[in-house]
Amino acid sequence: MGAGNVSTDQSKEIRDETTPLLPVKAEEDGFHEFNGASFSGAVFNLSTTIVGAGIMALPASIKMLGLIPGLLMIVFVALLTEASIDMLVRCSHQGKITSYGWLMGEAYGQWGRIALQASVVINNIGVMIVYMIIIGDVLSGTTSDGIHHRGLLEGWFGAQMWNSRAVVLLVTTLLVFAPLVSFKRLDSLSYTSALSVALAVIFVVITAGIAIIKLIDGTVAMPKLFPEIDDLSSIWKLFTAVPVLVTAYICHYNVHSIDNELEDRTQTQPIVRTSLALCSSVYIATSFFAYLLFGDGTLDDVLANFDSDLGIPFSSVFNDVVRVSYAAHVMLVFPIVFFALRLNLDGLLFPTSRHISHDNKRFALITISLLVVIYTAAIFIPSIWDAFQFTGATAAVLIGFIFPAMVILRDPYGIATKRDKILAVTMIVLAVLSNSVALYSDAMNIFRKKEVRFPATKIANWVPHGPDGRFRATCSAARGGLSSHQGIK
Repeated sequence: MGAGNVSTDQSKEIRDETTPLLPVKAEEDGFHEFNGASFSGAVFNLSTTIVGAGIMALPASIKMLGLIPGLLMIVFVALLTEASIDMLVRCSHQGKITSYGWLMGEAYGQWGRIALQASVVINNIGVMIVYMIIIGDVLSGTTSDGIHHRGLLEGWFGAQMWNSRAVVLLVTTLLVFAPLVSFKRLDSLSYTSALSVALAVIFVVITAGIAIIKLIDGTVAMPKLFPEIDDLSSIWKLFTAVPVLVTAYICHYNVHSIDNELEDRTQTQPIVRTSLALCSSVYIATSFFAYLLFGDGTLDDVLANFDSDLGIPFSSVFNDVVRVSYAAHVMLVFPIVFFALRLNLDGLLFPTSRHISHDNKRFALITISLLVVIYTAAIFIPSIWDAFQFTGATAAVLIGFIFPAMVILRDPYGIATKRDKILAVTMIVLAVLSNSVALYSDAMNIFRKKEVRFPATKIANWVPHGPDGRFRATCSAARGGLSSHQGIK
């Protein structure tokens, strides 16, 4: 009953409070880890975590930034991601830490752990809203800049009430998502995860193939190599691509789970580098070929572009295969992200209760509540770009860059070098400045859209014009002093 026992009890309490964000297999006796995962298996699991809905918005980021700066930014964010994960892994190995939340708790106490869990909740809710929006775009269609892009069901059966966005997402939630998120163990989803990766590969291969064929035929326009900068506001607008790039690489909440499964934990850093190199290659290929294929017509959700004639034989077949494959991929990835979300939300709301897998009522309540919130948000948020802007500029940047840098600056285990701390400060400054500008630019864009929808005008006078007896009004806009003309009977 000495100090050793007290220390052991405290250690167990900390472990219970900071269960890994994607936990290892839960049994009645507690948590048991599987040791001995292969190098290739770990690369595959981490790559599955990284490649998600972000890949659909990257071509739009390239359109905004220009081809050369956009591709360079993909590589740059990958390098920053590798550095931030390295910070987490080295500190965790030194302190024998097995979860991101536990590490934040060691560095900044209970509030550090709570901040991390809240960020994961916000980030994962945002990501799953994006998943639902993508499914709605693919199956029911979407409207962008006044142009309607037909969904699969609308193209096959015409516009019907039963294939409207709200109904299709409701049916998907009840028949697909609800059964998949009802599993209490992550390993129950291993086969669906493997299938989801195969479906994502189909999307990348077909997109690249179509773009290469059209490039050989000389039927693609020269892509924009650099951004178009007309004034100061166009510079601010470029920063709105940053949250999308950040969200595309967020995998930090799953690194510890993968690290825990390795028999040789020194392999973690090579695994991270290999996975990031693989995912960066996929991102670059997808962004390049999709932007090459659609040019300035690239939509926020590039899947919505696959509703028109691609200028190749069997175009409609390829369109349907691309959209179905990636929509199915998103449906199968959804429960994996949901698993981490439910666990962290439960940890925030019921920190002292027993594990959620052992309480059926709590499990059902949190699961149903989250599905309702995600479904409702997906109905009212019009674009994946809007969802990425919020989560990428807030929760994702905290999880991916600011929190790892803060851990290194606190240096609870005395392993940080001068280079580490300089990099950490640089990372925080870049993250805060770029994402603050992105949020500001988004707010200004929303304000301008409202001005365009509801312009304030003052009619100066009415004068007869033309032989048809129509009158033409000379109007001056209240803002900007621009004159316009409108004809009426």
